[in-house]
Amino acid sequence: MRITTKGRYALRAILFLVHCSDDKPVSIKTLSEKTHLSPEFLEQIFFRLRKAGVIISTRGPGGGFTFLKDPASVSIHDIFLAVEEGYHVAPCTELDHDKASCEFSSDCVACDFWNHTNDAFVKYFSQVSIQDVVDRKFPELL
Repeated sequence: MRITTKGRYALRAILFLVHCSDDKPVSIKTLSEKTHLSPEFLEQIFFRLRKAGVIISTRGPGGGFTFLKDPASVSIHDIFLAVEEGYHVAPCTELDHDKASCEFSSDCVACDFWNHTNDAFVKYFSQVSIQDVVDRKFPELL
């Protein structure tokens, strides 16, 4: 499974935001300094997270970004979907199980395996909340 840089950085920034914000807006500059991510890349990520309703922004002096929801109600999967087009373990998992992108998919045992594996990752990332990660409480894989 390949999680893009954007997905990994979004998770890092969100975890910092939740862990350190104390319900006060955190500026892009502060986020950039603390997470060692470029302000421009953070702005792209936070634009998508704001659009997805995960965070809100406050303008003006003392402004910045605030986590909008209860961190226990937002999954890692929610973050990845907000900033990426999706994540997949193999090309044949990129489309619906019925319409795979591989010419061998209709009778390919490997395609069935990859789809099953991809579903397991999605299920796991859907079960792990932002609060779980902040608290370092990771559910068992299987």
